[in-house]
Amino acid sequence: MRPSRRALLTATATATATATFAATPTTTTSHADPLRTGFEQLQASGYAALHGRRVGVVTNPTGVTRDVRHIVDVMHADPHVELTAVFGPEHGFRGTAQAGGSEGRYDDPATGLPVYDTYLKSGKPLADVFTASGVDTVVFDIQDVGARFYTYIWTLYDCMEAARLAGKRFVVLDRPNPVTGRAAQGPVLHKEFATFVGRQPIAQAHGMTAAELARLFNGEFLAAPVELTTVLMSGWKRSDFYDASGLPWVPPSPNMPTADTALVYSGTCLFEGTNLSEGRGTTRPFELLGAEGIDGRWALEANRLKVPGVRFREAYFAPTFSKFQGKTIGGVQIHVDDRAAYDPVRTGIALLVTAKKVWSGFAWRSDNWIDKLTGSAEVRTMIDAGATTDEVVAAWQDELQAFQRIRKEYLLYG
Repeated sequence: MRPSRRALLTATATATATATFAATPTTTTSHADPLRTGFEQLQASGYAALHGRRVGVVTNPTGVTRDVRHIVDVMHADPHVELTAVFGPEHGFRGTAQAGGSEGRYDDPATGLPVYDTYLKSGKPLADVFTASGVDTVVFDIQDVGARFYTYIWTLYDCMEAARLAGKRFVVLDRPNPVTGRAAQGPVLHKEFATFVGRQPIAQAHGMTAAELARLFNGEFLAAPVELTTVLMSGWKRSDFYDASGLPWVPPSPNMPTADTALVYSGTCLFEGTNLSEGRGTTRPFELLGAEGIDGRWALEANRLKVPGVRFREAYFAPTFSKFQGKTIGGVQIHVDDRAAYDPVRTGIALLVTAKKVWSGFAWRSDNWIDKLTGSAEVRTMIDAGATTDEVVAAWQDELQAFQRIRKEYLLYG
């Protein structure tokens, strides 16, 4: 990672101002204080941060108020803000597309607003989309789930870079990290493994909110800072899980149906890099894992490790799509019984180690997708060499601690 550019940001404050609204970073709040999202703070201010601006919003179905109205519908009906465009990420603005898909360019039937597709666009092509839309301010409001390989944070990164190239102002409306912001966990991406599931060297479970990530991206990774405004939440504590928020859960993508899914995702998504099912095509994706030929020995072996905060149940299921579609397969279901002690990344490594040990059919995907997910070849090669869970986890501690030190500079909540 490059050194922090905070000094550069200060020196160029007029051209690339970074503003923070609606909450004081050093203020802690009690659970008696109701959480208010960045959008709620913005709306309560009469959209002060957007006065006199032609606004486009990067969002998806998660961009809702607590009474489940979409913010695009709310803003479109409010004379205090000039909303002129919407930008849809993977799965689309209204969420009609499956993984690896988007909705394309269309006019939204509910508002008449033009909807532009950002999926798989970055750099100048995405900057050209912002320019063509006629907006001068790009607003981002999407619920993240806390994992490096969940693509919405890289939509955030790409849109920030494109807004910089197009000379647009960028505003991030913050939402909770549903799995808390207590700490970062897991390996840090090596730049030679950068893809859309990891553009920059951050930890596998980053422990940050979208606004904090935006500040990190602006200070460490963008070619030059974008003019950034972050509208913060009030009433959120770093130790809070999503159910403390009082907010409705809207699936950010088709295979993220509940906040429980988000809790395990940053570890069990690693099974996308194997020939086992990661539970897609079931009602509990990323909580159910399995393959043909696996039986109760996997759950027994995994439970012997006494991984903190979690138990593993022998399970059988038949995915309706994706791997092993229509076939009954065996495996495990993850049951988290102590969220405070639970480390999803360690759990994912423990399950990879034990699956390889008990099932002779275990294999990595032929394209070594596991390396893109973990951020290097180290996890794969160590497991193939017979390393234990503790040995694999120990191998990334130095780089994780280095990331933790940089991350600390950009945290906004107590």
